[in-house]
Amino acid sequence: MPSNGSKNESLHCNWTGVWCNAEGFVEKLALSNMNLSGSVSHQIQGLLSLSFLDISRNGFASSLPKSLGNLTSLKSIDVSQNNFIGSFPTGVGRASGLSSVNASGNNFSGFLPEDLGNATSLESLDFRGSFFEGSIPTSFKNLQKLKFLGLSGNNLTGKIPKEIGQLSSLETIILGYNEFEGEIPAELGNLTNLQYLDLAVGTLSGQIPAKLGMLKQLTTVYLYKNNFTGKIPPQLGNITSLQFLDLSDNQISGEIPVEIAELKNLQLLNLMCNQLMGPIPSRLGENSPLRWLDVSSNSLSGDIPPGLCDSGNLTKLILFNNSFFGPIPVGLSTCQSLVRVRMQNNLISGTIPVGFGSLPILQRLELAHNNLTGEIPDDIALSASLSFIDVSQNHLESSLPYSILSIPNLQTFMASNNNLQGKIPDQFQDCPSLSVLDLSTNHLSGTIPGSIASCEKLVNLNLKNNHLAGEIPKEISTMPTLAILDLSNNSLVGQIPKNFGNSPALEMVNFSYNNLEGPVPSNGILMTINPNDLIGNAGLCGGVLPPCSPSSPISKRRENLHIHHIIIGFTIAFSVLLSLAIAFFTGRWLYERWYLCNSFFYDWFNKSSKEWPWILVAFQRVSFTSSDILACIKESNIVGMGGTGIVYKAEVNRPHVAVAVKKLWRTNTDMQMAMIYLQKMMVHKNETVSMVAGSYGYIAPEYGYALKVDEKSDIYSFGVVLLELLTGKKPLDPEFGETIDVVEWIWRKIRNNRALEEALDSNIAGQCKHVQEEMLLVLRIAILCTAKNPKDRPSMRDVITMLGEAKPRRKSLCHNGVHNPSQEKQVFSNSPVIGLL
Repeated sequence: MPSNGSKNESLHCNWTGVWCNAEGFVEKLALSNMNLSGSVSHQIQGLLSLSFLDISRNGFASSLPKSLGNLTSLKSIDVSQNNFIGSFPTGVGRASGLSSVNASGNNFSGFLPEDLGNATSLESLDFRGSFFEGSIPTSFKNLQKLKFLGLSGNNLTGKIPKEIGQLSSLETIILGYNEFEGEIPAELGNLTNLQYLDLAVGTLSGQIPAKLGMLKQLTTVYLYKNNFTGKIPPQLGNITSLQFLDLSDNQISGEIPVEIAELKNLQLLNLMCNQLMGPIPSRLGENSPLRWLDVSSNSLSGDIPPGLCDSGNLTKLILFNNSFFGPIPVGLSTCQSLVRVRMQNNLISGTIPVGFGSLPILQRLELAHNNLTGEIPDDIALSASLSFIDVSQNHLESSLPYSILSIPNLQTFMASNNNLQGKIPDQFQDCPSLSVLDLSTNHLSGTIPGSIASCEKLVNLNLKNNHLAGEIPKEISTMPTLAILDLSNNSLVGQIPKNFGNSPALEMVNFSYNNLEGPVPSNGILMTINPNDLIGNAGLCGGVLPPCSPSSPISKRRENLHIHHIIIGFTIAFSVLLSLAIAFFTGRWLYERWYLCNSFFYDWFNKSSKEWPWILVAFQRVSFTSSDILACIKESNIVGMGGTGIVYKAEVNRPHVAVAVKKLWRTNTDMQMAMIYLQKMMVHKNETVSMVAGSYGYIAPEYGYALKVDEKSDIYSFGVVLLELLTGKKPLDPEFGETIDVVEWIWRKIRNNRALEEALDSNIAGQCKHVQEEMLLVLRIAILCTAKNPKDRPSMRDVITMLGEAKPRRKSLCHNGVHNPSQEKQVFSNSPVIGLL
């Protein structure tokens, strides 16, 4: 780091990111996003004229030098988006002209620097996203010019100081994702310039202060996911500038104040997961550009207000899990801006209004578990945008619209438990996205269309409890992704197609209570099917059922067709036996052959009449048998689905004993082998089984043991899986030591400035540089996914994009593990995603 120099020694002033004053002294370092790493030299204290320091968005992973506190000319410090560790240097507060400090997105620890309270010129203070602990220093009350205070995403405790209410210049307060306790200080109502208040995701309690209604410039209030009680203050209706109000995931009770409907700038109102009752204010949406309304999971009732989309801006209407009644407002079916309509689990009556199918960007229509009558409007089949339709558990009648299953973007269609009649539309040739089709428990008749096999992404097909007839289409056995098939309780006839068990993805099938006959094919899943999934078909035999006998219906028909051949054969056989019986020697010879054949058939029968082709291998003491497990392999026990199998919950009739059962398939010529992996499940006091962190099993740190899963925790889980694959380590590998997991192991290498190549699985990477580089790119994606702050984790869409862009800078030609740099070729192209990597 160059020291202050004279005009004759000012070559450093021409360096990238270095600015000097007229005397040649360095006064500005702008080195943001330059892929810098290592550490900041303590010699930086020699830059006595330095007023602007920006080293943000780099790869520093050391401590900031304490000598930084000697730079008393500093006006702005930005060290954000690095991996700095340790405490933030003391003494920085001595810079009397300091106006901005941004240290967000690092791994700082310890206490917030008390001396920053002396920097009375500070206007912006951002320490979000580190590991600071303790309480907010009382010295911060001196920062009368402070406009921005960001401390979210740390481990801060104690109460929010009421002295913050004296910082009259404050415009933005972001303190969420901490462990503050107690109430919101009523003194915050004195901050007349406050525009943005974010106290979300914490442990705050008590009532929301009515004095917040005095903040006339407030645009955003985020108080979600705390422990607030009491009622919503009607005074919030006085904040005429309010645009975003999110009070979700609390314990707020009472009614929604009618004053909320008078907020003329309100765009978002989120009150989900509280204890609210009564109606939605009838004028909500009439006076504001309302875009997002979510009042789900409360005890609200009454009619749905007709004017919610009067402004033409409503995109998301989420009302599920309440007691709303009355009809669906006709105005919603003409709301061109709607993207999601979710009204399931209410008492809504009347018909589905015509028009939803014409809405240009509507993606989800969820009306299940209501009292809707009439028919499914034909116009829904014309939609070009709908991907999810659920109208199950209503009282809908008539037949399905002819082309509803060929909506181009349709992924899920559920219409079970209605009174639908007629045939299943034979319009499956244009269903490129359909993955779930549930038409169960209706009055559908006719045959199952063979064209359904053209739905190459169909995973779940449920047609049970109808009046379907005819044979099972052979084409179904060729569907590449079909995992769940339920055809039970119909009137299907004929045999189960011989190649049915060889379906590539099939994991659960139910043919029970039909009129099927003939032998059950002994291949694939049908080798281990639960007999209960075949019950109610008197003509079925063989396989897991009792062996077929000559008296079976199929055998009788064959006997009738060839009766004359049988009579002739019987006569010839009787004559031969009678002739041979005359001679004693011949008779004795026949007796010996009969004895041998009897022994052969006895052995063959014993071999072929095993009850179950299952073997339970326990690696620890268990209190159940394979029969206990098999009885639970049915659709009602499905708790999850992955790319390699379906997960079932199995309760084995013993107190508090439940296991997760996953069925895996491995094809070996004509033979398939089923394996079950058992994992002890956590049983809560309500005796329900919780699957931790989606389908991966690794829970994000912000949820502790809450077992509450959302998209960001799923991203975290995916990141852990990537780390396992790349490092070859277990999540809690003994090599890490106690209390250290693979995520912390990787982050420690980063903080210690260790080469990440050390973490790669050498069995995969070897000496091939392009393989190592590609693995490092994916490793960085995994690091992003396991960021401590959920807000710093990418979305799954971003992850997919990054994985697609994770190509090595060079293609190295490696032969027998030898790297040949002379043959490398540049193939890496610019991409907007590279900045994230």
